[in-house]
Amino acid sequence: MTRLALTSLVLLLAAAFTAAARADKLPVLGVDVGTSGVTASPTSAVRYVTVPVGRRTLIAAVETNGGRVTRSRLIDGLFTIPVVAYDGSAAGISADGSTLVLVRPRARFPQPETTFAVVGAKRLHEREVITLRGDFSVDAISPDGTLLYLVQYLSPRDPTRYLVRLYDLGAGRLLPEPIIDPREVGDVMRGMPITRAASPDGRFAYTLYDGAGEHPFIHALDTVARTARCIDLHGLTSFELLNELRLDVSPDGGTLRVVHESLESPLALVDTRTSRVSEPVAPAEPPARPSEPADEDESPPWLLIGAAATLALLALVGLQRALKRRLARRPAKPPEVLGRVRDEVEVELRDPLLDDAPHGLAEVGHETHEAKGAKVLVP
Repeated sequence: MTRLALTSLVLLLAAAFTAAARADKLPVLGVDVGTSGVTASPTSAVRYVTVPVGRRTLIAAVETNGGRVTRSRLIDGLFTIPVVAYDGSAAGISADGSTLVLVRPRARFPQPETTFAVVGAKRLHEREVITLRGDFSVDAISPDGTLLYLVQYLSPRDPTRYLVRLYDLGAGRLLPEPIIDPREVGDVMRGMPITRAASPDGRFAYTLYDGAGEHPFIHALDTVARTARCIDLHGLTSFELLNELRLDVSPDGGTLRVVHESLESPLALVDTRTSRVSEPVAPAEPPARPSEPADEDESPPWLLIGAAATLALLALVGLQRALKRRLARRPAKPPEVLGRVRDEVEVELRDPLLDDAPHGLAEVGHETHEAKGAKVLVP
């Protein structure tokens, strides 16, 4: 078993048993996408995941096709992939694949300070750690990885009141002016982020908000021009299943669709060049969902099965080592017994697992490791 295989083992166990992990950034607990990861684009060949290892964080680059770990590294402190909406949409990786931004998991709301880790994605080396006074979360990053957009929470009691702020990674400072729609000066954004989509080139970040009891809207953030526009969706004010809506961007980036999985037609169409919205006067409600029959051909839970098998293997190796240490503490001249019986005892205690077990099983190296066929299951 190599160190890279051990990395895969750690990722497997974490993916199986961290469903209740702490939130990464949104002002609630229970939302974490560290083990499911983030990609630079929907067609990316590599997904970046994070796993807590004690008081440190294991970052791994995993092939999206097949789940092979290509490289990994441990960094000090606890960090995870940023979540930008309550459907689990992730962010933090620049479109050019050069920069990965992680955030320290949230323990409460509000929090007095927020800490980020900026990582070079090519070699997974830590460039810098940024700590800001106040409660922030990651919103987006520019395609070249030089501009980091943050959400700053303004109220200690109301997480729906916030501003978008810009941190210049090159200059190393938080710019004083917020990023706002110039048509809505003095109007603070409100609402919970439902879902997120990005333009094909990674320049625009589109976030659907519920509007905090008013009409929903799409926040269109231009991460290159440092501007934003709020696109109101008045026709969806009475839509009851807002939390199930998703955004879909056309391949050329010119059209943004608001869709629901149970409806064939989109609920709204947005021209991203003009921000003009075409939406039905009275949007149809999704049909009632029939009760789903039990799936007799449901696939076995391979992730849990693999994790259980791995734990059993580790337990077996630990037991065998404990038995060896116990035998080693026996008197130098044990009671005389028949040689045949002693030989049988020795044969029973010898196991190929001990010969194959790595030196320093619990150690994961600091250096980046090239893949040699290791596999990891990623949701």
